Amino acid sequence: MKLEIAAGAVKIGRGQTLKLRDGAGRTLCAREGSVWITEENSRKDVVLENGACHRIAHPGLTLVQAFADASVSFA
Repeated sequence: MKLEIAAGAVKIGRGQTLKLRDGAGRTLCAREGSVWITEENSRKDVVLENGACHRIAHPGLTLVQAFADASVSFA
């Protein structure tokens, strides 16, 4: 499945993982809840709390997992 998002937010249920490919340069924001982010070829993982944003720095696979029900947006 291929999902293209121009605007808006995506809801992720507790424990669910969102896989992003080649998102380098895009900004991911936690709109509700908190999420854990790990990028391919990066040694640093990121936890975003409600309202925080993170710019994806590396090409390849980025995983976003919700600690509890969450909502994320992309720019």
